[in-house]
Amino acid sequence: MDTGGNSLPSGPDGVKRKVSYFYDPEVGNYYYGQGHPMKPHRIRMTHALLAHYGLLQHMHVLKPNPARDKDLCRFHADDYVSFLRSITPETQQEQLRHLKRFNVGEDCPVFDGLYSFCQTYAGGSVGGAVKLNHGHCDIALNWAGGLHHAKKCEASGFCYVNDIVLAILELLKVHEVGILSYTTFSVLCLLAYVIVGNQEMIAYNGLAMCFEPSFTISLFDMPKLVLTRVLYVDIDIHHGDGVEEAFYTTDRVMTVSFHKFGDYFPGTGDIRDIGFGKGKYYSLNVPLDDGIDDESYQSLFKPIMAKVMEVFRPGAVVLQCGADSLSGDRLGCFNLSIKGHAECVKFMRSFNVPLLLLGGGGYTIRNVARCWCYETGVALGIELEDKMPQHEYYEYFGPDYTLHVAPSNMENKNSRPILEDIRSKLLEYLSKLQHAPSVQFQERPPDTELPEMDEDHDGEDERSDPDSDMDVDERKPLPTRVKNEFIEPEAKDMDEMKLDEHNREVDLKYSETSS
Repeated sequence: MDTGGNSLPSGPDGVKRKVSYFYDPEVGNYYYGQGHPMKPHRIRMTHALLAHYGLLQHMHVLKPNPARDKDLCRFHADDYVSFLRSITPETQQEQLRHLKRFNVGEDCPVFDGLYSFCQTYAGGSVGGAVKLNHGHCDIALNWAGGLHHAKKCEASGFCYVNDIVLAILELLKVHEVGILSYTTFSVLCLLAYVIVGNQEMIAYNGLAMCFEPSFTISLFDMPKLVLTRVLYVDIDIHHGDGVEEAFYTTDRVMTVSFHKFGDYFPGTGDIRDIGFGKGKYYSLNVPLDDGIDDESYQSLFKPIMAKVMEVFRPGAVVLQCGADSLSGDRLGCFNLSIKGHAECVKFMRSFNVPLLLLGGGGYTIRNVARCWCYETGVALGIELEDKMPQHEYYEYFGPDYTLHVAPSNMENKNSRPILEDIRSKLLEYLSKLQHAPSVQFQERPPDTELPEMDEDHDGEDERSDPDSDMDVDERKPLPTRVKNEFIEPEAKDMDEMKLDEHNREVDLKYSETSS
């Protein structure tokens, strides 16, 4: 089965998608320290490629609003968030006990602007989820996100805040409530259509879905009608342990991780780890060995993910696109080409389900930038030339100055019998899931308000909550060498006005091509 599902309203031809892209120009300034393999500078390099390939003009470009304490505490423990906010390189010697308790140290060092960095990358992922929930885009991108190892109470594997879990929790506000019978929901939507007029409605797996659910409350005096669940897919070379752990006992989120397994960080992700309780069979792990190539990888990815989409029927998909699974990665041992890696993005995009694309690992930074640039093109349905345009980081990509690099001739230790055994075992697990899960209807939590810098927001942040005991807006910002653009809202500068104009032009261009 190599085909996708039904189309979103904005992509009936299976090609065009409305894409929101989150990027903060300051993200490249954060620095883990000398010799550390994690380099946020790769996000700036990716952005430069997107700009010079002309991809920005096809997307809504949004500066993420930083996540606040109470946003982060939807998953993380209060004391852990408080620690991240207070720790600095100057004060860390005074907090040795807390450093050990929260696993902050060598792999996850304290650096200037640490908390602002967490706020920025988490804000982009949650902001992408909000855009998808509101139907403002079909695909949202946040290449600064995807830090999948962070736990509820500790840092791990270069990750401090688990932006993925936070984004999934946001998506679940719309995609968690439950399932009506086919007949009942179709009748309700038909009534809404007749009474209200031509609202934006689509068919997905035989069910009518309303993307303007607010009118259903006034018409039917019942909770907002929503249908489905959230699927998380991880193609980083490392197991997505933090996300799996967060949703291990629920059937509302399915996690699928393709990763190196064996004597390799984080050491989890056995094929026998399948979830617990209500979550049994909703966690899938695909353990792989060194040297896996494009053909071998796709021989697992496509049949497994096609079956997952058929059985689980998610209302939204989060795809973590860690680029350390590429050939030649500084910390990796796989042998995927950029096109092979991007084939996963292309395949999940083909189902036309709201899609959140996130970054993750990737430590040969020139190849990370190549990969995420190409995958942005895939999201947009635009094929990019291999010859790289001149830009400020051009010299990083020598001597060939091309977008694609050839995989190596390393041995593929994943034999056909082993791959067939893995595929058969996982398809067997999926056969245990006869129907998509459902729950009783309940009131959904209020939407998170994350105004981005392209919109006309004057004055205070709409998310501020005067009753919150975790409101950080009145606190003084921590001293940092990294400029924080959001401490005191000011009138829009020329760059923001240009961004507004750019996004209006994208809207106009998109409406013309889709009409």
